[in-house]
Amino acid sequence: MGWFTKDIETMDDLFVHTLQDIYYAENQIKKSLPDMIDKATSPELKQGFQNHLQQTEGHITRLQQVFKQHGAEEKGVTCPAIDGILSEASDIAGDVADKQVLDAALIAAAQAVEHYEITRYGTLVAWAKQLGREDCASLLQQNLDEEDATDKKLTKLATGSINRKAA
Repeated sequence: MGWFTKDIETMDDLFVHTLQDIYYAENQIKKSLPDMIDKATSPELKQGFQNHLQQTEGHITRLQQVFKQHGAEEKGVTCPAIDGILSEASDIAGDVADKQVLDAALIAAAQAVEHYEITRYGTLVAWAKQLGREDCASLLQQNLDEEDATDKKLTKLATGSINRKAA
């Protein structure tokens, strides 16, 4: 099923496709976080990534609940956007020799991921409500709230000390 093809005919189709997109994204993020944890040198950043790995596992569990509640097949669809964001993060992290700068780069990469997730979850919450699926919207809102909180924590780490040390 591709974006804006005949496979998506209804708002429900669009909702399920986007749900499958974020499900794929969360699973890819789960695979990428251990590498980010290993590369981070700041203890606070390392701990933040470890916490987010646990949160990501919770996000996947909630998404599985949404699939079930909505009566949709639990599966992911390839998401070129998250693949590109994660690939770029890996490339940048592999090119940075200065550990202080590496931590700043990792935060920037993580925030690109968070912003993608925030846009997807915000859209899914709105669409779930439009479809009369408050049960699904509630679960998706929990994921959205956690992604937003993670983004704020990353900003605090960056502006609190990591960017200053990298400069």
